[in-house]
Amino acid sequence: MQYLPLFVKLTDKPVLIVGGGSVALRKAGTLLSAGAKLHVVSPEFAPEFIAWQHEGKAELINGYFKPTMLDGKLLVIAATDNDAVNAAVYDAATARNMLVNTVDDQPKCGFIFPSIIDRSPIIMAISSFGTAPVLARRLREKLEVLLPHHLGPLAQLVGRFRDQVKAKISGFAARRQFWEKVFDSDVVRDVQANQLPQAEQRLLQLLDEPQQQAGEVYVVGAGPGDPELLTLKALQLMQQADVVVYDYLVSPQIMELVRRDAERICVGKKAGDHSVPQQDTNQLLVDLALAGKKVCRLKGGDPFIFGRGGEEIQALIPHNIAFQVVPGVTAAAGCAAYAGIPLTHRDHAQSVQFITGHCRPDGTEPDWYSMSKANQTLVIYMGLMKAAHIQQQLIDAGRSGNTPVAIIENGTRREQRIITGTLQQLAELVSQHQINSPALLVIGEVVSLQHDLHWFGQRPQVPVFGQTLTRME
Repeated sequence: MQYLPLFVKLTDKPVLIVGGGSVALRKAGTLLSAGAKLHVVSPEFAPEFIAWQHEGKAELINGYFKPTMLDGKLLVIAATDNDAVNAAVYDAATARNMLVNTVDDQPKCGFIFPSIIDRSPIIMAISSFGTAPVLARRLREKLEVLLPHHLGPLAQLVGRFRDQVKAKISGFAARRQFWEKVFDSDVVRDVQANQLPQAEQRLLQLLDEPQQQAGEVYVVGAGPGDPELLTLKALQLMQQADVVVYDYLVSPQIMELVRRDAERICVGKKAGDHSVPQQDTNQLLVDLALAGKKVCRLKGGDPFIFGRGGEEIQALIPHNIAFQVVPGVTAAAGCAAYAGIPLTHRDHAQSVQFITGHCRPDGTEPDWYSMSKANQTLVIYMGLMKAAHIQQQLIDAGRSGNTPVAIIENGTRREQRIITGTLQQLAELVSQHQINSPALLVIGEVVSLQHDLHWFGQRPQVPVFGQTLTRME
């Protein structure tokens, strides 16, 4: 992060602007809206500056910049069309450890002006660190449409009640749950309809209700890795959770979307390393929920497809713990799609089977003959360690050694790797290419279509803001 986003109170704070033209005017308008006390130096001024001086909003200094003009100022903006003057302002400010903004010269900026969405007191600022201001502006335009104007009055209403809520409800987590209940209630609709007295009365009624801090568990599928494959509901619950209990298969990019102040507990499992036994994870979910926590159990892929989500929910039921289940894009669907492999195809596969490479708890083998039929796709989760065994069993059961296979490592992620070959080469491919988990095995004639349908590495054209950008691998 090149710049730290800060919201600074500028009311009656002295700010120096060097320059009196149109560029300086834009910066001055933003600073005045924040209540700054402007000092502007320039040999000539736009008419608006003259008007502001008459209104007592700005002090104009007719002349040229001198370093002593920086004394006592909080910020300085260099906004002339003379590079030498701007450089002199920057050097003098930097020597005094002052924050300086040099317009259209990002390397000479100690601070920058973001694009602003104003729903006061809700303010959203967007910045590209000065590298792409037009793109930042386009993003602001898109978000302006999405953010309703009643956010400001809603925030003002909430602000008037903060002290009352704090006095009645002890504990940060309990207060946060109360406010989440408010924001999910008719209070918001009353504010939107400009029925502010009714909204205030409804909020008081909610505050008078008994406050129960009931725990709950959200069993959420995080998908195979690409954060854009998260469902909207998954993202919403990730933002509501007090605690996130997650696996190794959940990508770092997805964990970045978790609420910042949420506790994070890793109970990861990967090939050959089950750091937390499943029964301990089950008990952890129970203990956290009984303590009144909102718990997000975040699992790679889908929680009900080799995710053991059912076992975790069974552990909650005897304790009457409320739960929700949010499906995720399972690895078979996501990884195959990103690799260009249709799991079914009219000419090649009329059925698909998902199996795990692990043995059953009693050690018995799966029905290899049912999985060896032609014209069906076999997707094997967690099959790397037993690749040689899987290869031999399928061939012995009648599947042709020339059946196409694909090994998809880190599917849907930027580091995705796709290795293709035949069934009789499977174990050799795993060893030769040093495949690591997470990886998925896809076996069947549909793999032969991969070369034609694979788009992930081909950088297809993806429209953004009505134009065309190239999707990068």
